[in-house]
Amino acid sequence: MYKDFALKRRDFLRAAAIGGAGAAMTGLKPAWAQTVSHGSAGKGFTPLTGNNINLAVARTAFNVNGRAGHAIAINGTIPAPLIRLREGERVRIAVQNHLDEDTSIHWHGLILPFQMDGVPGVSFPGIKAHSTFTYEFPLKQAGTYWYHSHSGLQEQIGHYGPLIIDPAGSDPITSDREHVIVLSDWSFMHPHTIFTRLKQEGGFFNRQKLTLMDRLSGKVDPMTPEERDMFARMRMDPTDISDVTEAAYKFLINGHSPQENWTGIFRPGERVRLRIINAAAQTTFNLRIPGLPMTVVATDGIEVRPVEIDEFQIGNAETYDVIVQPQDRAYSFVAETIDRSGMGVATLAPRAGMRAAVPPLRERPTLGMKDMGMGHSSGGDAGAMPGGSMDRSAHGGGAAPAAASAGPPMDHSAHGGAAAPAAATGAPSAPAMDHGNMDMRDKSKVDFPVGVGVDMIAPMPMDRVGDPGIGLDDVSHRVLTYRDLVSLKPRTDQRAPTRMIEIHLTGNMERFMWSMDGQQLSENPEPYRFARKERVRMRLINDTMMTHPMHLHGHFWEIVNGHGSHQPLKHTVRVLPGGFIDLDLTADAPGDWAFHCHLLYHMHAGMMRIVTVRPLEGEAA
Repeated sequence: MYKDFALKRRDFLRAAAIGGAGAAMTGLKPAWAQTVSHGSAGKGFTPLTGNNINLAVARTAFNVNGRAGHAIAINGTIPAPLIRLREGERVRIAVQNHLDEDTSIHWHGLILPFQMDGVPGVSFPGIKAHSTFTYEFPLKQAGTYWYHSHSGLQEQIGHYGPLIIDPAGSDPITSDREHVIVLSDWSFMHPHTIFTRLKQEGGFFNRQKLTLMDRLSGKVDPMTPEERDMFARMRMDPTDISDVTEAAYKFLINGHSPQENWTGIFRPGERVRLRIINAAAQTTFNLRIPGLPMTVVATDGIEVRPVEIDEFQIGNAETYDVIVQPQDRAYSFVAETIDRSGMGVATLAPRAGMRAAVPPLRERPTLGMKDMGMGHSSGGDAGAMPGGSMDRSAHGGGAAPAAASAGPPMDHSAHGGAAAPAAATGAPSAPAMDHGNMDMRDKSKVDFPVGVGVDMIAPMPMDRVGDPGIGLDDVSHRVLTYRDLVSLKPRTDQRAPTRMIEIHLTGNMERFMWSMDGQQLSENPEPYRFARKERVRMRLINDTMMTHPMHLHGHFWEIVNGHGSHQPLKHTVRVLPGGFIDLDLTADAPGDWAFHCHLLYHMHAGMMRIVTVRPLEGEAA
């Protein structure tokens, strides 16, 4: 039996010496190597580079604050080693599985042949116990990405790591130094135990429920009497924002708790690039660096028009690149959980051993009528179909502009698995759905199967692309929204979508049942079908009161956010409660692709479907 690796607590970037001759040599290294990681990490390590890379997956012990837990590590580290590649090259990555169970690696956000995508049962069989699988694919893009297991719940216990692809030419984002920052959540509780607890009681880990003492203590009640009555009648919990909270989690930055204080070193006045990856299994974070503005320059690996902000929400599996220019002092890097039950904390400092003040947790947020799909849209015309006749008024989005009156109506054929090519050539499609007078529990007006797994249908979902995220509506500083994102380059496919489909994100929060269009993957629903190179608009409607970070493998969406040909590209998007987001897609990657919520336990519970793009290479159209 294979002997487990001994885990070494370490970060994954090359260490640069501080002061003296070491400082003088930093100019000989690329910007990404000019970094030092301190705290309990000890010395740094060289990233894995080149065209042939070997990874070994094995069980180990992992220490947080002096306590050890069972983990799965890659090459003996958590997070897994930083893999550093170059656009335009071809890479071979041999993965040795030393586990007594199957494993896999999904290359999150990469455009590659679907057989190399790494999803067992969808794109390949998985990596069997005590065997080796070699991934081989061309590198068609540059930017900040990551990799992780797509087998069981392995991602929760350490099976994740950062992946950076440098541009083939000069980098359009200039910086003097960079740090890769990986956010994660860690629990000493076994992930299957966590899942069982959630199935037994949906709010098992919620220690912030509203109580009578809240009212008797004179605390300001954020809810109106009408809202309290509505939540009571729906048996919904307005504080049910995160399934798993600080009650079970430690929140880590580059594998280190706040007490262990991972530290990124800089020289005062430098342009420092932070490549931020949310590798958490179940946690959305609100990120800020008190006293230090951030300029967002890329998201999900793709450059955007620089926008200066003070805070942003990062969903599971999203990545953001930001530029900061710190002065001669220490700063706290704060990753506060969306429910404000806990935070990950690290330090940016000019010298090792420094720390800055850490702000206290802010007041917990609560859900409201808008999060129940009872709000009114402030989304403007961002969701209007270009040249299309979709009636947005029935979806809480306001009347469609008069100009949008000549194109195809909404198409729901994908719900039943009908082939996309016919719809793409102008075949009649289903009439637009009318949600206008739907009661919260009236499930008779949707065209997908419903049962005990669907506890509500949002009657008036609104375009929330301009919302900053739960709990950030009323902060006094600048907060990023998806509407702020503008692509630096015009989109390569200038065609208007030929059809539009609705996909509902559904669930029963009390029973911890999660699905898409009312069906779990285990129920073998028909895949969503697209013709190869078809141009389609996907409307993701969140019929639940929880934020869902949705990820489509093998493709990038364009967020329809009012910026025309400069709509930003994303492979993962947060769909806010009771709202919808419109996404334009060119289905240019033939194959079978996973499409799922990146909250690990939601995906495990069934919130996953397959997207099929045909024809394949060599097949007749």
